[in-house]
Amino acid sequence: MATESVTEQSTQKPCVFIHVNHKQILGAIVGAHSLRRNSANADKFDVRLIETRDHPFLQDREGQLFLRKGEMRPWRNNDLQSFTPLRFMPPELMGYRGRAVVIDPDVFAVGDVWELLSRDMRGKAILCRPRSRTSRSLDGPMATSVMLLDCAQLRHWQVEKQFDDLFAGKLDYKDWITLRHEDRDSIGLFESCWNDLDILNRRTKLLHTTKRWTQPWKAGLPVDFTPADTFRRFPPLGWLMRWRRELFGDYALLGRYRPHPDRNQENFFFGLLQECIENGSVTEEMVREQMRYDHVRHDALRVVEEVPPLSQTLELLPA
Repeated sequence: MATESVTEQSTQKPCVFIHVNHKQILGAIVGAHSLRRNSANADKFDVRLIETRDHPFLQDREGQLFLRKGEMRPWRNNDLQSFTPLRFMPPELMGYRGRAVVIDPDVFAVGDVWELLSRDMRGKAILCRPRSRTSRSLDGPMATSVMLLDCAQLRHWQVEKQFDDLFAGKLDYKDWITLRHEDRDSIGLFESCWNDLDILNRRTKLLHTTKRWTQPWKAGLPVDFTPADTFRRFPPLGWLMRWRRELFGDYALLGRYRPHPDRNQENFFFGLLQECIENGSVTEEMVREQMRYDHVRHDALRVVEEVPPLSQTLELLPA
């Protein structure tokens, strides 16, 4: 089954959506492969990409100021994470019907996503996890990088309008992206294994390589995302980061991406990429092109050749 790009179509099957921009497209394709590969029920759901290039309202705001953490910041379509507004688009694309899971392009299936798609939501509109690695509370910010959605209950998710509200100062990006304005009674929690934040073990269902500095396919490349510049515990660091950005540019003086500290996670990603090259969903030329654009580390094809078989990596995972 080929991965489909989505503009404004609906589907009868439950669907896993991967929202992505041009910088993370290789990760999204690898993630789509992992979802199908590791499901015993891959015929029961679709996998579709939501790409920034298909949604002009994002490009139309290039350089304009939007509200984020109480400050007006310029919108950059070239930022590593310019796809994030699209994580709220699945209900529209599903015609506000049925079930959907939405994931970031740096999320990879270790378990069977059908277990999540088919679970009892107990009347909730959204299942997700807290952003905090230790909290199990609904009181704080939610992680929206992986969500299970009952689309019929989310008719108020109208992405273009909400995106426009960021630029009018009516909605803060941070509040939007962490579900601050959603009715708490409409949100339920799933187990952290469905959005394991840089944790890969035998309990992991969906691995999220969320620490951008160490994403396995980026090691050695110049940093091309905008880090936080507000730090509650040490505000002077935030002032320094804002000074850096204003004087030298969004990505200046940020250095390079570092190797992932967990070799298993690097081997898992490149083992999946190896399979994608073997099955033709990714070509070596595509990898080379992404390397030329500095979207993928320059030794990626060598790593693919040397990576151990995926079965071996999975056998060695800790309990």
